[in-house]
Order: sequence, then C-alpha cells, then structure tokens
Amino acid sequence: MKNELKIFCPATIANISCGFDVLGVALDAVGDEMVIRKTAEKGIRITKLEGQDLPTETLQNVAGVAGLALLAAGDYEGGFDIEIYKKIKAGSGIGSSAASSTGAVWAMNTLLGNPFSSLELVQFAMEGERLASGVAHADNVAPALFGGFTLVRSYAPLDVISIPSPDALYATVIHPQIEVKTSDSRKILKTNITLQDGIKQWGNLGGLVAGLFKSDYDLIGRSLVDHIVEPIRSILIPGFDQIKKVALEAGALGCGISGSGPSIFSFSKGEETAVKVGEAMKEVYQKIGVNYDVHVSKINTKGIKIID
Repeated sequence: MKNELKIFCPATIANISCGFDVLGVALDAVGDEMVIRKTAEKGIRITKLEGQDLPTETLQNVAGVAGLALLAAGDYEGGFDIEIYKKIKAGSGIGSSAASSTGAVWAMNTLLGNPFSSLELVQFAMEGERLASGVAHADNVAPALFGGFTLVRSYAPLDVISIPSPDALYATVIHPQIEVKTSDSRKILKTNITLQDGIKQWGNLGGLVAGLFKSDYDLIGRSLVDHIVEPIRSILIPGFDQIKKVALEAGALGCGISGSGPSIFSFSKGEETAVKVGEAMKEVYQKIGVNYDVHVSKINTKGIKIID
C-alpha cells in the first residue's frame, strides 16, 4: 500500500442559483494540488502551503481540521503530513476551502485502505467548512468528493444524491479580484422568506434537477433563477447585473453567483458558446477597470483524482 499520494482537488460551484446550501457541481479546469503522506507521528501537520497566504497551524487550517475529524473517527495510530498547492484563490466563491478539506480526507482515506464511505468523508470535510465559514455546509465538499452535480437532500441525517451531467454542459466562471468571505456574505441574508418566494424557488430547484436528468438544456436555463439569495448578495459584486446580461446575450443558458461570490458562473451548451460567454464577461470588467480571472470548464464527473 502506498504511503504518499499527489492529488487534484477540483474547484466547485455551490448553490447554482436556486439550490442554496444544497446544490453543487465540480469543475474540471481549475483546482488545487495536494501531497499527503503517512507518518509514524500522530496528528496532522501542514508542512507546505504555496499559492495563498493561509495559516499552516493544524487547528487553523481547513485541511488540518478535516483530517483530525477523520483521525478521531478511526483507529489509525499514526498521522499525516500535508502539502497544499493552492490554485483556487481564497474567498473566490469556487470552493477553495472545500478543495483543501476534501482533498485531505479523500487522500488519507485512500492511504488507509478506504475504511470510510464517501458520505462519511463529506461529514469530515464539512468540519473544514465550519472553520472557514462558521457553518458546516456540504454543497461544495459533496461535488468535490462525488464528482458532477450533487444534491444534499438532508443534513440530519446527511443524505447526498448524485445527479447526472449532460455531456455538452460547460461552465464559465469569472472571478473579480476582490474577496468576499462566506461568513460575511451569510450575515446579510434574510432568515425568513415569503411563501410566494419559496414556491418559486422550489419550482426552479425541481426544474433544474429534472433538466439535468433529462439533458434538457432549455429547462436547465429556465430553472437557473434565484429569488432569495442573489438579489441580496449581488450588491457585493461589482458589475453583476451587466455581467449577467451580456452572458445571456452571448448564449448562456443561465447565470448566477458562484457560492457566496464574488465569482459569477454561467452554464452553456457546448464549449464554443462557453468561451464566447467568457469573452463577453471579460469586456464588462475591462470597461469598468476590475481585474479578473476567467475559467471555462467541462463538468468534472470524477471529483478528486490522483495525479503523477
């Protein structure tokens, strides 16, 4: 059995407009890399962290906290050293903390001979999300671990459903170079909604899931509407309304906030349209003077994977 793994941990889009805290999808074109190795010494140590200025203290690092949760649930007497190479910027809204949390527990579990199920790994990784945002949500960690689209049907007990991804579906994500902390963006949300808004949101969530199962791109597009969170969080994102407008005009099926922002995602049918959407998004930020990154990606249906 191997004592060391190098892995790719995918970025993720959470919420996906109408699925706040329950829907997520993994991306193929952007993600972190990690090296995890078994050690005789107990505990978790973050031995290297490159790409972002983040804490390496075990209890202050999401990979460390998630890894400790796994160790506490098992009978392994040793420990692990973790190297993290961040390619996903913290606070970008595409699952930076989830990538580190899930990568750590997935690799540890693999090195130990897979004593834990994928659902148990989600629960361990959620402890990393609790550290990052104050809430142990699973809408980023679940797709990172399962791959593709996932629906968190229930948190108590935890129940994660895999949803198929249409073959021609592509995501375009633009990240304005500002940071929006998930913990801060949660503070501005309403804790109560009207029955009317709830009904509209439930209809869109059902429609989106049905559209994914049926590979019905028009239904997917009609369902990518958020009546509850987007109207509030969008005020934190520069140029959001204009970005959404030009994305739809360029052929996107739908467009919304990725996670807690500030990244904005869109889905398109086919790579050509997804690239065209990205170009339209870029022009908006170039005109208003906002620095940005753009990612065009197929859906990652496998989740975390071992790399050379």
